[in-house]
This record gives sequence, structure tokens and C-alpha cells, in this order.
Amino acid sequence: VSSARTWLGYDENDNRQVHVLHWAHSHADYIIPLYCFDPRHYMGTYCFSFPKTGPHRLKLLLESVQDLRETLKKKGSNLVVRKGKPEDVVCDLITQLGSVAAVAFHEEATREELDVESGLQQACSQHGVKVQTFWASTLYHRDDLPFKHISRLPDVYTQFRKVVESQATVRPTVPMADQLKPLPPGIEEGNIPTAEDFGQKDPLTDPRSAFPCSGGETQALMRLQHYFWDTNLVASYKETRNGLIGMDYSTKFATWLALGCISPRYIYEQIQKYEKERTANQSTYWVLFELLWRDYFRFVALKFGSRIFYLRGLQDKEVAWKKDPKLFDAWKEGRKGVPFVDANMRELAATGFMSNRGRQNVASFLTKDLGLDWRMGAEWFEYLLVDYDVCSNYGNWLYSAGIGNDPRENRKFNMIKQGLDYDGSGDYVRLWVSELQCIKGGNIHTPWALSSAALSHAGVTLGETYPPPVVMAREWSRHVNQKPHNAGPALKEKKGPSHTPKQHKNRGVDFYFSRNKEMS
Repeated sequence: VSSARTWLGYDENDNRQVHVLHWAHSHADYIIPLYCFDPRHYMGTYCFSFPKTGPHRLKLLLESVQDLRETLKKKGSNLVVRKGKPEDVVCDLITQLGSVAAVAFHEEATREELDVESGLQQACSQHGVKVQTFWASTLYHRDDLPFKHISRLPDVYTQFRKVVESQATVRPTVPMADQLKPLPPGIEEGNIPTAEDFGQKDPLTDPRSAFPCSGGETQALMRLQHYFWDTNLVASYKETRNGLIGMDYSTKFATWLALGCISPRYIYEQIQKYEKERTANQSTYWVLFELLWRDYFRFVALKFGSRIFYLRGLQDKEVAWKKDPKLFDAWKEGRKGVPFVDANMRELAATGFMSNRGRQNVASFLTKDLGLDWRMGAEWFEYLLVDYDVCSNYGNWLYSAGIGNDPRENRKFNMIKQGLDYDGSGDYVRLWVSELQCIKGGNIHTPWALSSAALSHAGVTLGETYPPPVVMAREWSRHVNQKPHNAGPALKEKKGPSHTPKQHKNRGVDFYFSRNKEMS
């Protein structure tokens, strides 16, 4: 190691590399924070070749990288940006610099990312450069789990949660230094690419979006300030979390967490502070409950490895999944003739976002009503979701398909009951399925059950202006022509955050899918 020690920090997926920067600040004279736009992230998905990164997530990623660069510049550093495979980029930089003390990065949990880490280890080994890794993506540190080995991780979330909450502690966050060591001389910062560089166009802004936000740590911290301290919305989160319209029915932290713009441990510390200074209730706890679900799926990925991507899932269960491209196209394009499902899929396509409640339903519909290969849905979400996280996405799809960590057999959602329970007034469907907007109230969820006169009055012709249902589940009939539980004025979503129906307030959720006990 030369006297002018240089540290290379490869940023694979995380814009809050505080532990890495803190370590580097103490061990080097020069630091190179590095972000690589890996071309493999913009190719096709593994099974069905959908684009891996859609336009909405790409936009937020580019904004996050720009924000990180600006933050580092204020601290006397900079973000070096390159397009290329990280193992090749790092190798080139080591060769260019001639003397590098170490390369440091956060460890990941799934195969493709682990292969990149292996390539980095090999490149550094060839040049005699030390590799320093850190675990920092979860609320609870991997090494602090109260299990002797990851193989002892419980296969049911509730068992995991109870043990972790009673026996583990959350490590404190590490503050970033006010001033960081500079880049070494002669290193160019590199241009941050544009959407066009990836063959994409900037997505259009949709005024209906429930996530009209920008990427970056700055925006993430502003959101937390708004949701916690400016509005106290966090104190009623458990009552509003199943909403469908607007920004404030849920925290919306998932996107910034997935991009690494905010730390789960920072959110935890802010919850602790809020509970001490303002109020502690079920809602403030429920934010942590959901962060723990996020942890759980990452640890499940560590335990099961590539099995989280297998058709037979964690349970090695044989299911006669179909691969019907026409049915799948109808699902992904929001033209299945089931308004609640169609509305959610159209929202996803237009904005890259979908509510927790919506994700539960469209996943159940694809796997249980259509019987399609669950990986088709998982890879479609991978393409479009702004908050895509590999462990949470695949863990939740396995759960929904009945081949993951769900302790209950044959869990299935009733699309009509769910629509009436959570969109009793029909405002959400009306927002996204414009061809049905003249159907009043909860009747919008079952247009096929309306009389010819009612359809004609609403300007709807089934099979022409709107399709008939591609399937009809038997259990739906119990709720056709029923009055919704919550069609009253309190549920007019356009006037503010949606509220969870009273009869559902105590059901557990996470950022992606609920763990409901009653679906029919």
C-alpha cells in the first residue's frame, strides 16, 4: 500500500453507503465513490425477456444518482459514474490509478448480484487489492439475528418476527462526515447518462399518480419530514394503509428504500423519536412491522438462494401453471373485464406504482384465477415497479402463488369483495377505467351484472367498449348486487387519504402484499 492510499467504493444498488464511506474515510487518503450503470440491468428478464428496468424506475434511478453526486460534492468529494460491468470498470480504474488500497461495497443476497461480487473479488485479487465488504441493507444486521445460522431462519414470518423483536437490537446509524477525502488527481467524474442512452424515453407524468415523486436522498428525507413531522400522518398509518388514491394513504418509502436513498435504520430512529416526542400507537409500530417484512424476505433469499426464482418455489411444489400469452397480455394491459384488477394494472403501466392492496389482488388473480405461471407476474413487476426490490418482489410472488412462506394453504382473494371493501364508491376504478366512469357507485365492480338498460345509460357495451370477464370465479356471485360496506362519504378517496374499512383494520401488511387471513 502506497503512502497515497486510494479507496474505491463500488455502489451497486445503494445511495446511502455511509458505513462504506465512514470506513474509507478512516483508511485512505483518497476516496472514489463509484456508481456503475451495469448493462445487464437493461437487458431482458430471465424467463420471459421483459425489459429489466422500465422507464419510471430508470427516471428515479437517474435522479437518485444525480442527487448523490450533488451531496458528495458538498462534502468535498464527487460521484464517479461509469457505464459498464462493475468488475470491468473497477479493474480499469485500478490499472489507471496504479495504487489502490481497497475496494469496498455492500453485500447483496441474490444470484446475479453475488456473481458481480465474485467478479469484483477476482479482479481485485489479480491486482493484489484488498476487498472490504459490509452488510447494510436491512433494519436488523444479518450478524445480529438470534439464529445460529441462516439455515435456522424460520419459514413463517410471525415466528421470525417474534424472536427478532424480543432478542435482537437495531444498530445505530452512522453519521456521514461533514467533509470527505477527495478524489485522487486525474479521475474524471463521468457523465450521468440519460434515458435515451438506454434506448428509452422519459415517461410522461400522469396527474393521477399516487407516487408523483423524484428519486434521491433529498426527496426521501423530505417525504419522511412531511409524513412524520409536518402532518402526523404516520400516527394514523394503520387506518389508511390500504388506500388506493393519492400520495398520503401510505408512507411511500418503498421506492427510496429500494434505490438505497434512505436507510431502514434511519426510519427506525425517526419512529423512535416520534414515539418519544409525540405519540406511540399501532400505526407507528406498523411502519416497523413492514420494515421487518422487508428484512425477512432478504434473509429468506440468503437461506434459500436461487430457489426463490424456481417455478416450484421454496416448497418444491408441483403446480400445473399455464403460459397463455393472450391471457397474460389481457392481465398486464388491464383488459380482463374485472374492473378492480384492470384499474390496478393500468395504474402500474401508466405510473410504475401500485398500492399494496392492488398488488395483493392482481397477483392472486394471475396465479389463482388465471392459473398463469407466477414468474410471468414477478418479471412484469420487475420491469415496471418503481420500488422493485428483488427479494421482496420474488418473496411476495412466491407467497401469493402458494409456494413460498405462507403458512396457509390455497389463499385466494375474491376480486369483487375486495373491490367493494376497498373501493366501495368505485372512485378508484372510475379514475383508471374511463370507459366505465358513468356507472355509479359500487356497481362499477360488476358491469356484467347490470341490466342492458343500465349499461346503455352508462354508455357501456360489453365486448365492445369494455370486455366481459375472462374468467368468473364462483365465489364472486356472493357479492354481486350487494351494497358495499363503506360506500359512505368517508371513503371518497379523491378528497384525501383512503381509509381501511373498519372490519379490516387489524390485518397485517407489508410494502408489497398483505398477510390477510380472510380473502373471500
